[in-house]
Amino acid sequence: MATKLHPLTTPAPVRRPVMLQSWKRLTYVHWPVAPEQVDRNLPAGLTADTIEGSAWVGLVAFEMQRIRIPRTPAIPYFGTFPETNVRTYVRDSSGRPGVWFDSLDITRLLPVAVARTAYRLPYMWAEMAIRETGDSTEYQTRRRWPGPQNASSRLSVTPGPAIPEDAQSPLERFLTARWGLYTMLGSRLAYAPVDHPTWPLQKAALVHLDDQLVAAAGYEIGTTEPIVHYSNGVDVRIGLPRRVEARSPATVS
Repeated sequence: MATKLHPLTTPAPVRRPVMLQSWKRLTYVHWPVAPEQVDRNLPAGLTADTIEGSAWVGLVAFEMQRIRIPRTPAIPYFGTFPETNVRTYVRDSSGRPGVWFDSLDITRLLPVAVARTAYRLPYMWAEMAIRETGDSTEYQTRRRWPGPQNASSRLSVTPGPAIPEDAQSPLERFLTARWGLYTMLGSRLAYAPVDHPTWPLQKAALVHLDDQLVAAAGYEIGTTEPIVHYSNGVDVRIGLPRRVEARSPATVS
């Protein structure tokens, strides 16, 4: 059966966002993993999304910019900072795809507290930096709170040629064209829609990687070589998270 392509733009535009932000200078590093590795980290109601039999775990590093509520200015100081997250790809019982975050490290303690309380997302407080040297971009992270403390990541890449939209592979769409995130609201699974333009993807060469965040999230990647992409970024609209109603599993191709 042919792989079903993920749409390059959102199938359900966010008409009334609760938050606006920009994701810039972004690097994706992805590894294939057995679906069981993902499933054991998921709450009831979610299962690993797969392509050609493999689930995937991603280390995603970027600069978060201009976090704001609609019709208000960007939040000074707290609205722009580096972020590094570990994420996987999932479906709910109806077959709707989305992202599950295992950790999100940022440099601002107050947004950590707010996001952990309001969205129940596993934000972490960390020391971080993004540096550009010549043609390369480097991201450094060292976790401060909560644990495991001092878990770190150092990632350096050299962005390469652009990938035209019509040349993005099924796997590239699977890993990047994700239009919502899952989280827990109390004891209930919830889904928040995410809307942004098509990712302007580039190929990227991995210069250096010394990462502990993926292992801290519970994944074993061994010596598997990752695939790497870079993007200058997109402007993002995030919708209100709503509880997911349990349904009979849909047939997913």
